[in-house]
Amino acid sequence: MRLPELLSGGILLFFFFITDVRSQTVEVLVAAGSQAVLPCKCSSLSSDSAIIWSKEHRGTVWRKQRSGLQYRGSSWSQKGVQRIQCPHHQFERGDFSLQMDAVTKEDGGTYTCMVNAGRWVTQSVVTLRVLTVSVSPSVPLWGNDVSLGCDVSPRPDEASFSWRLNGSPYVLGSSSGLTLKASLMLSGNWSCEVTSGGQQVEASAPLTVKGILQPSKEDARLYAAVGSAASLPCVFSPGLKPSDSLWEKLKPSSLFGSAADRLPASFSSSSSPAQLPWDKSARLDPVGLEDEGRYRCSGTVEGQKLARNMKLVVAQIDQTKEEGSVTLSCKLSDSADVTEYEWVQITSGPNGTESVQSVMKGQMVRISPESEQNQWTCRFYGKEGILGNITHQAQLMGGLTGSGKSSVPSRNMPAVVGLSLLLLVLLLVLAQMYKNHQRRKKIFQYPALETMVHNISNEREEKNRNRAKK
Repeated sequence: MRLPELLSGGILLFFFFITDVRSQTVEVLVAAGSQAVLPCKCSSLSSDSAIIWSKEHRGTVWRKQRSGLQYRGSSWSQKGVQRIQCPHHQFERGDFSLQMDAVTKEDGGTYTCMVNAGRWVTQSVVTLRVLTVSVSPSVPLWGNDVSLGCDVSPRPDEASFSWRLNGSPYVLGSSSGLTLKASLMLSGNWSCEVTSGGQQVEASAPLTVKGILQPSKEDARLYAAVGSAASLPCVFSPGLKPSDSLWEKLKPSSLFGSAADRLPASFSSSSSPAQLPWDKSARLDPVGLEDEGRYRCSGTVEGQKLARNMKLVVAQIDQTKEEGSVTLSCKLSDSADVTEYEWVQITSGPNGTESVQSVMKGQMVRISPESEQNQWTCRFYGKEGILGNITHQAQLMGGLTGSGKSSVPSRNMPAVVGLSLLLLVLLLVLAQMYKNHQRRKKIFQYPALETMVHNISNEREEKNRNRAKK
C-alpha cells in the first residue's frame, strides 16, 4: 500500500475514534484563603473516561486514567494534606470540576481540563484569579504612613475596586491601593471588594495601629463628680515604653492656640510599682469645680512625639429649699453631649438590700424633705448610652467613685452639740483637780514649814481659850 493511502487511512482512523472536540473558557475569581471550584463539565458520559487537570507552567495537577487510578501533583499538598480533589459522586452527572482548598496568591493562573470520553474530548480552560489584601507595615505607629493593597493575580484587563472599614464604605477608597496616615480611627478590619467579569468578590485584612489606646479618640470627654476621685487615662499600646512623658492642663482656646496652664493641686501622675511602663495615667483626688477643662498627655515613642487631648467634665448637684419641698438640680460644666437626665431614688432595706422606688426624667427634680433622706442619683446619657452619674444624700453627695459635702444640716446636730458641751465640762473639772493636786504636792515638799504652820495655829487656839476664861 502506498504512503498516501496509509496517511488517508490513518486520518480516517483518527476521526473514527475522536469525532468531536468541544472547548470552553471561563474565569473564576476568589479571595485568598477560601475554596475555589474550577468547573469542567462533559455532556457525553463514559464509564472509562480519562480526565487530566493541568496548570500552565506547573504540569499535571490531578488526573484519572481509564482504569480508575488517580494521581495528584506533589506540589499540591500542604503539611501532608491534599488541597485538591475531584469528588467521585459528581462523575455520573458529567461534572469533573476541581476543588481547591486554602487558595493562595500563587495558585492564580490558567488551568486546563481534558476529558476523554470515548470518541468525544471536552476541553475546559479556566483562569483562576486570586484576590489578596495586604497591609504594610502590618502594625504601623500612629502618625506614620501605612499602605493598603488590593491585588488580583493574574490582573484582569478591567476591574473596579471599593474599600470598607469595619463594614462601612470608605469614601476615599476607589482604587486598588491606598496610602494613609496611621491613626486609631483607621484601626479595624479593612475589606476590598472587586468586580470583574461579572463576578464580585471581597477579601479583608486587619489593621492595628500602635500609639495611645486610651482615650481612644481626640478630645474625649471624661465625667467626674465634685469631691470624688477621677482618673485621667493615658495608656499606650502594650510593649511601648514612652519617654519624656508629660501631663499639661490647657488654657481655654484662644486666637493664639492652647497654652499650658498650672495643674491642679490634687493632680498626681506618679507611677506606682504595679503600673505598667506603657500606662502613664494620672489621677485627681478630690475633684473640684475649678478642675474642669482640657488636659493633654504626651510621650515620645521611636523618636516621634505622641499626644492625646481630653476634657474633664465636672458634675454637681445643687439644691434649693422651699416651703415643704426641696429641688435638686443636676449640673455639668459641659453638657453638650448630654441628651437625657434620669433621677433614681434608692432606699436601703433590711439585710443591706437596696431597691429603686421611683424614676423621673429631667435635669431637675422636686422632692419632699422626708424623701431627701434617701439616696437620689442623677444619671446623664448621651447618644451612645450612659455618660456618668452623681449621687445626692441629705448628708453626702457622691459621684462616680467618691463623695462630696452637702450644705444640708443633719438632724443629729443637737445631740452632737450636747455631747460636746459635756465633754468640755469634764475637761474643766479634770483640769481643776490636777491643779489642786499639784498645789498640795508643792507644800508636801517642805515638812518643817508644815510643822511651824501647825504650831502657830495651836498657839492661837490656846490664847483664844484663855481669854474666854477671864
